[in-house]
Parts: sequence; structure tokens; C-alpha cells
Amino acid sequence: MRIEKLDHVNLRTTQLEAMIEWYVEVLGMTNGKRPGFPFPGAWIYAGDAAVVHLVGIEGEAAVGSEVSLKMEHVAFRAVGAEAFEARLKARGARYQKAVIEEVSTVAFNVWDPDGNHVHVDFVLGE
Repeated sequence: MRIEKLDHVNLRTTQLEAMIEWYVEVLGMTNGKRPGFPFPGAWIYAGDAAVVHLVGIEGEAAVGSEVSLKMEHVAFRAVGAEAFEARLKARGARYQKAVIEEVSTVAFNVWDPDGNHVHVDFVLGE
């Protein structure tokens, strides 16, 4: 037995529609097919893989809860760094850009509506 890859991340949210819109509009992913579970949610796709599973919950907004979570961020590898930065600017999204020469990476740090930290990483100089 061996683990081959990370399949998806599951995020619980009180802001389901805002989260769907953010992953689609800011990250350029797609809201796709999801099994008929008996609770609200969405599966967000990168290509043909459902990599973000959103689960709608009731209660107070979880913004700020990321401070006490053990998992600090999730990261995606992408292509098209200049287009992505233009997309972030056009949507007024908060981001931090880091060039990490030791691993030939340009990392964009962004935060979804619930405050989850997301990296979008590109090969340096692509």
C-alpha cells in the first residue's frame, strides 16, 4: 500500500454561496457535479478532479477560526502566474506574493471568505 496523492480538502462553511463564488471567480475553478448528499454543499473542481468539497452548515460565521486550526494552508500548483495575478487585482482580492528561489516557486497566498489560507504556486520564470 502507498499513498499516491492528496485527493481533496473538505471545508465546512456558513457562507456556502460566497465560498463557491470565491473559488470559481478568484481561483478560476469550476463548481461541478456532486453526489446527492442529504446536506448542502458543493464540489469545486480543478480540471476533472473535485479538489475542494464545501459543506454548508448553520451557525456563526467561522471567519477567524483558522487561528486555532492545526492545518495552516492548502496549496495548488498552477500555470499562468501573470494571468492569475491580474485576476486577483481585477477582483480586488487580498494576496501576498512570495518568490522562493530555493525551490523555483512563486507562491501567491490568498484567503477565502472564511479566512482559510490557500497557496497557489507557480514555477518561477514560467
